[in-house]
Amino acid sequence: MRKKYLWIFLMSFLTLSCCQIITNENIDLTKQNVIIPTEKIELWNGKDFSNWITFSPDTNVDVNSVWSVQENIIHCSGNPVGYIRTKENYANYKLIVTWRWPTEPGNSGVLLHAQSPDLVWPKCIEAQLMSGDAGDFYVINGTDFTELIDKNSRRLAKQKSNSEKPIGQWNKYEIICKNNSIELFVNRVFQNKATNCTVQSGTIGFQSEGKPIQFKEIYLEPIDY
Repeated sequence: MRKKYLWIFLMSFLTLSCCQIITNENIDLTKQNVIIPTEKIELWNGKDFSNWITFSPDTNVDVNSVWSVQENIIHCSGNPVGYIRTKENYANYKLIVTWRWPTEPGNSGVLLHAQSPDLVWPKCIEAQLMSGDAGDFYVINGTDFTELIDKNSRRLAKQKSNSEKPIGQWNKYEIICKNNSIELFVNRVFQNKATNCTVQSGTIGFQSEGKPIQFKEIYLEPIDY
């Protein structure tokens, strides 16, 4: 009889342990099927949006009139408000983005760790692209991190003076997402860091937000690559 109870106890313990392991895994990953780069990943193939989702809140809008490819460059008209995003979810990566304002200053952003569903302002952390403000952080739709003290503004300003190039010239964003932290470099100048981010994986997106903007290179590298 004692052996029988001991066996029941052991089986119950193992079952509870397995459940705890599964629970911990679900807590650690904010999304299923998250890709962690082990080599360079070209997010944009240089010719079309086959690996992207194009979102506009107005279902009557022809998204091809907002987002197009000309001479291996992504052109965004800026209107209406919306975004393109990756189909896949990513975590623990270094994101490289080159962009420019072709004719005049404007507003846009890099959406990091974006969560479903697709909304005008999806749950994510935004690396700002507004002219003069690249390097700022914004939290959108319930996200947060330690440094964000002013909950009303939802903004964490960059730490150094503007390191963007003049209108018409190409800029380079280097964004390092490592576990629950995000670092922003604009044209190789360290600008900002967020820690204890409440989202740590998700899709990557680029906003259409009022003015024409262009993108060229968009790719991921492993951290410390």
